[in-house]
Amino acid sequence: MEDDLSEAVIDVFIDLYKKGYIYRGMRMVNWDPAGLTAVSDEEVIHKEVQSKLVYVQYVLVDANEEFDANDKAAVQKKIDTKSTITIATVRPETILGDTGVCVHPEDPRYAHLKGKYAIIPMVNRRVPIIFDEYILMEFGTGALKVTPAHDINDYNLGKKHKLEVIDTLNPNGTMSDAAGFYIGEDRFVVRKKIVKDLTEMGLVVKVEDYTNKVGYSERTDAVIEPRLSLQWFVKMKEFSKPALDAVMDGEVKLHPEKFVNTYRHWMENVHDWCISRQLWWGQRIPAWYDNNGNYVVAKTAEEALELFQPDNSSITAKDIRQDEDVLDTWFSSWLWPISVFDGFKDPNNKDISYYYPTNDLVSAPEILFFWIARMIMAGYEYRGKKPFNNVYLTGIVRDKQGRKMSKSLGNSPDPLELINKFSADGVRVGMLLSSPAGNDLLFDESLCEQGRNFSNKIWNAFRLVNGWEVNNSIPQPDVNKVAITWLEARINESLVEINDHYEKLRISDALMSTYKLVWDDFCSWYLELVKPAYQQPIDEVTLTATITLFEKY
Repeated sequence: MEDDLSEAVIDVFIDLYKKGYIYRGMRMVNWDPAGLTAVSDEEVIHKEVQSKLVYVQYVLVDANEEFDANDKAAVQKKIDTKSTITIATVRPETILGDTGVCVHPEDPRYAHLKGKYAIIPMVNRRVPIIFDEYILMEFGTGALKVTPAHDINDYNLGKKHKLEVIDTLNPNGTMSDAAGFYIGEDRFVVRKKIVKDLTEMGLVVKVEDYTNKVGYSERTDAVIEPRLSLQWFVKMKEFSKPALDAVMDGEVKLHPEKFVNTYRHWMENVHDWCISRQLWWGQRIPAWYDNNGNYVVAKTAEEALELFQPDNSSITAKDIRQDEDVLDTWFSSWLWPISVFDGFKDPNNKDISYYYPTNDLVSAPEILFFWIARMIMAGYEYRGKKPFNNVYLTGIVRDKQGRKMSKSLGNSPDPLELINKFSADGVRVGMLLSSPAGNDLLFDESLCEQGRNFSNKIWNAFRLVNGWEVNNSIPQPDVNKVAITWLEARINESLVEINDHYEKLRISDALMSTYKLVWDDFCSWYLELVKPAYQQPIDEVTLTATITLFEKY
């Protein structure tokens, strides 16, 4: 199966490349300095952190004005005459890569700066003052430092206004030679050092406490750096449209429905998918390069060589090499509904014809876009139909304080210990009773205790019934006849309710209805009505009916 999947992944890559969906290009990506690899938007966890907002003055000069930013007297004169513009940043270490300062064209505070330039401190770089409506006049000082190499929005601004791109960070998060200062030092160490140095130069106006959201790598928990990098991408705008329509039209149903809006927002604002990873494990990208940096996409080295030869007849196998990057793991996972039934190698085989599309997928909301949306995309692209009818989205298991369970917090119970203490069925029942679709589960051991008690209730009820002695000569009491009729009606009524819950994928509600039927109706009422007096026998008709009800329902 693994070899078949690998072959399918390669075939899909080549197919999408030929269709123009896959391309290789220099783009801004989420870079993990600890893992030394690009990660997708969905693998970035945004956390609220306490930062320092640093206000820094940049000296202003005219187009032809000569100025030395290292001349402290000249700098002070500019400050004294208010010939400066103040920017605010939580990432002062990126100042060394600034190539522009942006203000809003309708901001009266900066209307006089048309044609002016700013001097980036320390590196003494002259950069233009640019005007763009992207700026929010109300935020900070209304002036934005533009660092195209280290922020996606700055990158887009830089492309629009043709600004220079200066990458001041190495892949491991240390300052690069291009920074000019603090070379080889960690970005967070430099963050403190540069504020100190700029303060000594008289350029720091103030430093404020500031709460903002910072992206962290899901895998390594390192702070993500936006970074320009040469990667492989899948164009998603058109490719994702059938998957969006399928959910919006109700062809694929999400349960609970609240996730439909979340799904729509993501799919309508989808970005190209970065599918290459700089890792030493995984499915190698089927691309081959010659010594001049030209590349072809092919299944094998032999096929790649054939593709190179029309333009270079003297090229040999020694002159080409395969791309060292591997594919994002989701690039194989999204093919699962098809590949699990060998649907790529044998698209009309008996299994996939019978099982595809399947009825229900049970998954977690956090991989709604990682996996579920992409499986739907692959389904329409390679089977012409949806991979499943319903998607049941479970909640996240949290502790009593509402914290997500994790190894680092040490708040995850050992499931084997829970099973030993409360039984496997007790744990299952306890979890399901408190886990409505899409809502988080606040875990407490008392839930498993409740599940164990329910299991014991069923077992004790069986022991009670199984322990009754029958006397064939005893007539059935009228109260027993009424009790049996009542319980049969109650069971039928509950079955309608339970089936409705199952159809709507309300699993915890279905279990609660079952719980009440067994605990209240069968045990607390029915058995109490029909059980014989202490050490007395029961009539055969009642016992037979009771056992039938017990086993049937």
